[in-house]
Amino acid sequence: MNFSRSQFPEGFDFGVSTSSYQIEGHDFGGAGPTHWDTFAATPGNVVRAEHGGRACDHYHRYREDLDLVAAGGFDVYRFSTSWARVLPEGTGQVNAEGLDFYDRLVDAMLERGLKPAATLYHWEMPSALADRGGWMNRDVASWFAEFTEVITDRLGDRLWSVAPINEPWCVGWMSHFLGHHAPGLRDIRATARAMHHVLLAHGRSIEVMRGKGQENLGAVFNFEWAEPADDSPEAARAAQTFDGYLNRFFVEGVFRGRYPDSVLEGFAPHLPENYQDDFPLITQKLDWCGLNYYTRKLCAPTDGAWPHQTEVEGPLPKTLMGWEIYPEGLYQSLKRLHEYAGDIPLYITENGLASPDVVKDGAVDDQPRIDYLEAHFAAARRAIDEGVPLAGYFVWSLMDNYEWALGYEKRFGLVHVDFDSLERTPKASYHALKRALA
Repeated sequence: MNFSRSQFPEGFDFGVSTSSYQIEGHDFGGAGPTHWDTFAATPGNVVRAEHGGRACDHYHRYREDLDLVAAGGFDVYRFSTSWARVLPEGTGQVNAEGLDFYDRLVDAMLERGLKPAATLYHWEMPSALADRGGWMNRDVASWFAEFTEVITDRLGDRLWSVAPINEPWCVGWMSHFLGHHAPGLRDIRATARAMHHVLLAHGRSIEVMRGKGQENLGAVFNFEWAEPADDSPEAARAAQTFDGYLNRFFVEGVFRGRYPDSVLEGFAPHLPENYQDDFPLITQKLDWCGLNYYTRKLCAPTDGAWPHQTEVEGPLPKTLMGWEIYPEGLYQSLKRLHEYAGDIPLYITENGLASPDVVKDGAVDDQPRIDYLEAHFAAARRAIDEGVPLAGYFVWSLMDNYEWALGYEKRFGLVHVDFDSLERTPKASYHALKRALA
């Protein structure tokens, strides 16, 4: 890999990211049911109806997995906590076994010299709360505040950083408008309310943690660089709309206390009454901001209802996900996030590639992943050289895992997982990064 740690600023943090439901094995440890269990059990939602019941069995193998993180020379392990593992009903009685697991997990990170970077929610809403409307119900902010308090009281003294919610666009739009993720709705009113309530819950969570003295609090947004599919004014407007509901809705909400006009064009009749009154809570000070980046989208106009926009296939090489490889978009997104966030540190909290990796003679040759990461590291260095306060870069993901509606087909890991035997095999990309970080 054509880069080294020395090419980045002193103290720059390199890490890997995972999420609870994708690796832990949700059947273990007394976890309660989630809307992902329901979604996966509904025919047609997930490839082969696969679910996270066993996943990578990280619940039992976490020490082995953290050994791989430490041996790879990484500084940070970004993980998430499962709401339903800790509070099986979403509120009320704590599942001691589940909370004890995260206690052991954090201690194991510290024992290996790793910085624990926690994300409180990565898409697995407890079923009991989904039954009460989930993200469509304004009370979700109070429910999430209770969960935040439980985690903070138990783990907060040892967490290096905390973000409340991973990728609010996926929680809101992908799950309530496109129907691709749980709860699988296609309803604009549900979407508008869910997207606002996600930010409200983010604000309440930050408020709770600040009140308890928790430090190094941030937010994690996913970005896709939006470009018009052609030179027409209609395509430019389509790209602006896409950019509005995917990228700008959340960063403008958190950093500007407003929503983009291009999104209000569709959302205005459906947002909660007096939603503007929530912005003082939503816009609380953050200590850092994270960006998850994978690809760009080419946008074209369509007829019919708002958003009058669709995505078209681009000409660039693509990953196994069908996503164009476009490192320039990472550079541009970092520059833009810096404009919104000001001088607080930024982190690339996810970036990576899916490829059809196979073990051959005990090894996995994933040169496309090495090439992808190398190009995106170069884009990150370019942003740093131009004054972006980028402080860390976390690769998605440590290991192959449950890729939500795509089941176990799409492999993003630096470590290969045999989903029958659960054997871990570090890939060529893992070894290349290990050498680069040494």
